[in-house]
Amino acid sequence: MLMGGVMPSFDIVSEVDKQEVRNAIDQVNKEVSTRFDFKGSEARVEQENYYLTIYADDEFKLGQILNILMSKSAKRGIDVRCMDKGGVEKITGNKVKQKITMKIGVEADLARKIVRLIKDSKLKVQASIQGNTVRISGTKRDILQETITLIKKSVTDFPLQFQNFRD
Repeated sequence: MLMGGVMPSFDIVSEVDKQEVRNAIDQVNKEVSTRFDFKGSEARVEQENYYLTIYADDEFKLGQILNILMSKSAKRGIDVRCMDKGGVEKITGNKVKQKITMKIGVEADLARKIVRLIKDSKLKVQASIQGNTVRISGTKRDILQETITLIKKSVTDFPLQFQNFRD
């Protein structure tokens, strides 16, 4: 099938592998259940899709679990910059919980920032926002590569992936 006139393009996305998140949480819960300092504790991490909740006996232990979660996640290739940590909430007594939202997709503000960045760079590419993805298209593949380099240098506070390359 000939694709006449289609310009080379790629998509900027932000995705998290839900199964790897599940694996990381399993590892955290296993470690917490075997550690002496958590003996008799109901401390754990629960997952519902892209929402995690850490339960702990006190704020100190919650911090420890959060550290374990960050470490296990990073080792499984999950970029911890996508974890949006909510405030610590009291449950009963000293018991606390904290919600963590795994941010997926390129949010509207960031998408607009990327489009502006590309326009200001004067690179000869077009950027269009398509839902929670930014599509970049241009006449030459090397300009697309320059665009990726620019975005990687400029957007450092949020994990982005570049995919769906079309020539």
